[in-house]
Amino acid sequence: MLAQRQSKILLAAGGMVLASWALSDFVYAAAAPFTLTSATFKDGTMMPKKVANMNQPGANPNPNCVGENVSPQLSWSGAPEGTKSFALTMVDPEGRGGLGVFHWVAYGIPANVTSFAEGEVSKTSDKYIGGKSTQGVPNYSGPCTPPGSPHHYTFRIIATDLDPKELQPGMTLPELEAKLGPAGQPSHAKGAAGLVGLFVKPQ
Repeated sequence: MLAQRQSKILLAAGGMVLASWALSDFVYAAAAPFTLTSATFKDGTMMPKKVANMNQPGANPNPNCVGENVSPQLSWSGAPEGTKSFALTMVDPEGRGGLGVFHWVAYGIPANVTSFAEGEVSKTSDKYIGGKSTQGVPNYSGPCTPPGSPHHYTFRIIATDLDPKELQPGMTLPELEAKLGPAGQPSHAKGAAGLVGLFVKPQ
């Protein structure tokens, strides 16, 4: 009788442990971080030459534009609850003597879009609304980094509670940020994740 009671106690305790493990797994999964990754390069490493910008026919050639303007592959996961759309930007903080260069400004990316293939955003697409980069274009515009130290090209994915069609095309990065976080009003940004790729003109 005593042995049966002890067995029942052990079984009950074991069930509680298993339930605790299952609950902890659920909590861990629910709290998965918002992340941005690329199959083209690893965070904090040199990007391949093909992602650099190229000279356009008829334009004054820039000797630092040595690539093919192929946008890197990008994937994101773990978006915060309540996300309705994403914005995605690429900034070179060291460009223009430290004033920064906005290489790509995109928003209105539907919540069910969680990646862009390599080269996909080198042109306009119905998967995003194009803003206005420093170069004046709505799509990806790759680096034209001068020789010397590598620049740190920062990709940022922002989860928002805005409808994908809510913002008008052609906004600059400061204009986008003002819309996402209007002064004196609740922010429309739900969270963000980043990724840094390095580039410098090959010697």
